[in-house]
Amino acid sequence: MSTPVSISFVKTPKTKSDTAVIFADDKSRLLPSGATLDKKANGIISAALETRDGFKGRHGDVIAVFLPKGAGYKQALVVGLGDSSKLDVLTLENLGGKTFAALKSISAVQACVLFDVDKKWRLKEAEAAAAYASGLRLRDYNFDKYKQGNKKKKSGDGVNTASLKEISIACTAGSESAKTYAAYDAVAEGVIFARDLVNEVANVLYPESYANILAKELKPLGVQIEILDEKKMAKLGFGAHLAVGMGSIRPPRVVIMRWNGMSGASKKNGKGPLAFVGKGVTFDTGGISIKPAAGMEEMKMDMGGSAAVVGLIRALARTKAKVDVVGIVGLAENMPSDRSYRPGDIITSLSGKTIEVLNTDAEGRLVLADALTYVQSIYKPRMIVDLATLTGAIMVALGFEYAGTFVNDDTLWKQLERASEDTGEKLWRMPLDAAYRDEMKGSVSDLKNLGNQGRYGGACSAAGFLEHFIENDTPWAHIDIAGTAWWKTDKPTVPRGGSGFGVRLLYRLVVDNYAQ
Repeated sequence: MSTPVSISFVKTPKTKSDTAVIFADDKSRLLPSGATLDKKANGIISAALETRDGFKGRHGDVIAVFLPKGAGYKQALVVGLGDSSKLDVLTLENLGGKTFAALKSISAVQACVLFDVDKKWRLKEAEAAAAYASGLRLRDYNFDKYKQGNKKKKSGDGVNTASLKEISIACTAGSESAKTYAAYDAVAEGVIFARDLVNEVANVLYPESYANILAKELKPLGVQIEILDEKKMAKLGFGAHLAVGMGSIRPPRVVIMRWNGMSGASKKNGKGPLAFVGKGVTFDTGGISIKPAAGMEEMKMDMGGSAAVVGLIRALARTKAKVDVVGIVGLAENMPSDRSYRPGDIITSLSGKTIEVLNTDAEGRLVLADALTYVQSIYKPRMIVDLATLTGAIMVALGFEYAGTFVNDDTLWKQLERASEDTGEKLWRMPLDAAYRDEMKGSVSDLKNLGNQGRYGGACSAAGFLEHFIENDTPWAHIDIAGTAWWKTDKPTVPRGGSGFGVRLLYRLVVDNYAQ
């Protein structure tokens, strides 16, 4: 992937930068630093604001102005703040994302943000600058690993080779902003790692290679890694998970990640760690119940739930969060072959419950079922959150803006709801009803992997299936991210492709409610 743009905090603006970023309020009035620059530029900036109809000072409005010699910069990017009294962490992150995209569009190489804060702002300067920088960092993403064309381009061949290399943020709280930003940056790293995993192609990222990547990346951060191969899984009884992976030449894996931020204190005080479970189907053809060909190439993203869990663990380790967490990801490739499991098969899950397979494309819930049983039997967690690109039905219900969330505990839901509001990763609470749970009971087996109503209520019956594997009323949330793990268009802080959805949400959930 591309080298990330350098982001730094300074007290004195860097005059060697080619581009200055300045702010204007919702009346299109320049903030003090911008007004000072405008004077040096003989009023060119304010004149541009008066004559160009497209800029109204609304949140995220941008306009670029070329500056005369003596101004200190070649060009200025004016960014609209909108109503300053409404600026919070989320809106400032979005503003940073929009700024980054605009800087790229005007071919800035070195940019200096003249960061002003007025009395209307909700946040102190250090927090505001850090949040803005976080937006820059999150938008600085492009999965171009497999593109070689740009490497062959040379200066002078008629191609613009300029690229954004550095953004400095000039503010009076420079060093304090840098310290505050460190945690934001660690979380952004987790998001970007998750995006890389989701965007990676399936002939490179498959269960074994995925497991090896996690060991390589997370062990140096102090995360304990245990990998269960297919032999260990068979010995332990991962019958549902193994069935999903039967059709592929690439055998399944389970990866257990432990972050003992309290040195295992949760085990000593009897509360148990927090548990996060992710579906990691590295490619999903649907198996024997094969999917339509159109769009199947996107099914490399069917491990988005696992990526969110991995990104969370990375962020917790990078920030040395004082909390004990176990993350478990079930990795498999769902392929059709002479070895594939079939509709009509009855398989035995790790819990001992038997499951009739009615559709091999309802595979994610089988992988999750065994992972949920394992994490409860071994670690006795005090709460569980699972994430999965589980059903198309949730997209029928909620589209691409919200992740459907099924929760058996009101306190846990309130915690998730607050984390959702703080990060902009939208959740919508869906019903967990006994009717959906009963719908998944089988006639020739304990359970079946498909409900009775076809595509109607499919996300709800899938959650009802998973609920059969939650023991002792453990607080549990199932988040179906089928519509939010992959973006087809750019958003302020999320380029198209893998979104990394869930990392920021889960980090806030953990740090705000459980970390010491």
